[in-house]
Amino acid sequence: MRTHTSALSRRRLLGLGAAAAAGAALSACGGPAPQQGGGGDASLRLLTPIFDRADGQKLLTSLLADFKKDHPGVSVQVDYTEYGKLNEKLATSIVGGQPYDVMLMGVGWIPPFVEKGVLADLGTSRSELESTYNPRVVEPGIYEGGTYGRPILLDTRIGIYRKDILAEAGIDAPPKDMTELMEMGKELTVREGGKLTRAGVDILSNDLRQTYLPVMWAHGGDLFADGKPVFDSDEAVEALQWMVDVIRTEKIEDYGFTQKGAVVAPLIQGRAAMMIGHNDMWRQASESAPELIEEDRIGGFMLNQRRPALFQGGTLATMSAKTKHPEQAKALVEYLSGEKVSPQAAEQRGNIPAVLSAADSEYVRSNKLISFAVDNLDHAFSEGGVPTWLEIREEFKPALESALLGKSSPADSLRGLAETAEAIIAKGA
Repeated sequence: MRTHTSALSRRRLLGLGAAAAAGAALSACGGPAPQQGGGGDASLRLLTPIFDRADGQKLLTSLLADFKKDHPGVSVQVDYTEYGKLNEKLATSIVGGQPYDVMLMGVGWIPPFVEKGVLADLGTSRSELESTYNPRVVEPGIYEGGTYGRPILLDTRIGIYRKDILAEAGIDAPPKDMTELMEMGKELTVREGGKLTRAGVDILSNDLRQTYLPVMWAHGGDLFADGKPVFDSDEAVEALQWMVDVIRTEKIEDYGFTQKGAVVAPLIQGRAAMMIGHNDMWRQASESAPELIEEDRIGGFMLNQRRPALFQGGTLATMSAKTKHPEQAKALVEYLSGEKVSPQAAEQRGNIPAVLSAADSEYVRSNKLISFAVDNLDHAFSEGGVPTWLEIREEFKPALESALLGKSSPADSLRGLAETAEAIIAKGA
């Protein structure tokens, strides 16, 4: 995340320490929104990272016009941002004493903002939500028994493979576990004169933390237990060792061969046979190599070792505990996370609708990576879980890179990461 020139440090923005230091009159935990300003006219401020592109802004304008038909006295002022700048926007609005009425935020963000008193309990029961959404999608919006976020869309990190490349090697099915993934990766790696021309498994195109976590969950590891970090467990170390072996021992992929942020992923180019990546690969292939879709050359597979696992991120709608118009703000939250908006919001982003009613939609079924993820959401895991997660997650990349570059062992990297996390938790207590 890049910050503008400001007296706020990056760490303070991440932890919302600035908001507390600025005396924003935030309570120690979330609670119901003030009951003043119930019915009637209202002007709401909405912050969103998922409609920021031109087509998304056009769609949201249309959707808000539809919302206004049922709420004629409500106007919505939209502030568009990117996910990379979302945290800064939120913190700045809180420090300035002008929090948004409705905020769209990511999975793992609910505990930090609830603890700082930013979010209002939406007063919706888990059972009510689970009649509309998959239980795994509901979970990230719940904290200490309260419901603070309703899901709009989700995205996943899964195993993805080129069916044609595997078939050329006489392999008729994707790997069933991480051991087989390593073995297939070795077989499918191609070097010419010592130079890597095709990675058997690409683990670098995706965000490193979001690659490591599903590998860790598949090995049986977890992030936290009773609020304490356990990502230095034997299972977690084994998972990082697996990634180190891909790069350093088996040389299935070279560090620097591919990196997060490339315009077209190596798997789409044929420079990787398999990858751990975003379900958005289907959209990318549709735009840059449509023949891969037309000829059914791309498929998904589950990461599995001690248990099947996929990474589930997503976007949730939340309401400010400081809004002067709680009734209207809650109505907007429910609309944005409802059965009309969720599928359209997901499709314009190339992601997965949160509502169960869209599971069999033409959009979902025509996108085989998304339909694969939808069919396997019971094996989904999400990051977060403690109020200081937004600070802790920033420490993952350097720790993981240290191991992948051979600067420290997986055990030492994760032990240091856990110690850093414990210090952050203690400081935030």
